[in-house]
Amino acid sequence: MQNLIRDFINVFFPSVCNACKNLLSDNEDFICTDCRHKLPITEFHLNNDKSIDNVLYGRVAIENGTALLRFEKQGTVQYLIHQLKYGGNEKVGEFFGKWIGTELKNIINYKDIDVVIPVPLHPKKLKKRGYNQVEKFGKEIAYALQAEFIDDILIKISGSSKSQASKKRLERWQLNNELFSTKNIEKLNNKHILLVDDIITTGNTIESCCIQLQKANNIKISIACMAIA
Repeated sequence: MQNLIRDFINVFFPSVCNACKNLLSDNEDFICTDCRHKLPITEFHLNNDKSIDNVLYGRVAIENGTALLRFEKQGTVQYLIHQLKYGGNEKVGEFFGKWIGTELKNIINYKDIDVVIPVPLHPKKLKKRGYNQVEKFGKEIAYALQAEFIDDILIKISGSSKSQASKKRLERWQLNNELFSTKNIEKLNNKHILLVDDIITTGNTIESCCIQLQKANNIKISIACMAIA
């Protein structure tokens, strides 16, 4: 009966690949097999690659760092993340979260994650967009790792950090402390935190968040992103 209902729905509302827009077959979900095979996968967490650590080197210390995909301009990853951030397609984050969560749960370095925390949006941007694009990504990872998802401790209190790249270290550190804040930080004491975001580029946003999270006692921080530029 369920198959008949599904077939009836597909006649009028066919499922299409979110990347190439071709029809999906019965055994495909969200994106087609061909598009999935073409995605530039990093396998950082599978190969113990230190690319994320290198981005943050000399700025903040992390336990582990990974990104699922490489971000390429005009590529499929850019298209999907653009749909996630500006096209209202939250299923992109859900899809990526399930994918990387399935892999991380089998890796010993991520088995002791206690809490998953998303990089927050400023309240004005959150109200305008209607959702944090990292939320479902983080929730799926938390579910896979049997960790708690918490989105009300780390808070964005000011605007964009794009201007940080050209600033000197001291000026950047001061600005970092103005971008984010925390409340009830003691809830993170003695926890291994997985901080999640969509794209890591210069690492400024991640650095800003880590500085605030390090106010908790005896914590460890790991990083997981959808993509690395």
